[in-house]
Amino acid sequence: MTAGDLRLVGFEELSAGALLGRLLASRGEFWSGSQLDDDAVRALHDPVFFHQLGGFGAVALTADDEEAGYLLGVVSADRLAVVHAVAVHPRFRGHGIATRLLERFADLAGRLAARCGAHPAPSPGHAGPGRDRVVFTRGLPLR
Repeated sequence: MTAGDLRLVGFEELSAGALLGRLLASRGEFWSGSQLDDDAVRALHDPVFFHQLGGFGAVALTADDEEAGYLLGVVSADRLAVVHAVAVHPRFRGHGIATRLLERFADLAGRLAARCGAHPAPSPGHAGPGRDRVVFTRGLPLR
């Protein structure tokens, strides 16, 4: 299986509530190996990313409509593109799925003349006191 064998589907084409439920139910698999605890992973999946901000999220589906990976992202009012979370199921890791999801997001953000990034930087307390995160930034050429 390669990333090319998958199709990327925007959240706006899916039932947001059903997708959120399926991804939360399988979060232990998708986030295996992560340093985040279950509460932090659950918090990443705020329903707003599936409902109101779903136009930038995408899921990678196999030929059998199995979720292989997904990305939650948003372009802010000040035109900053932010990848909130990206996850790939362990069975599908190493096949370029995260890259395809990130490229799709960067393309959407670029069309809005937004800045999108991929340079990691520590962000102490980003998710609250004692809940450090890493944030990513990458400049895109504007059209």
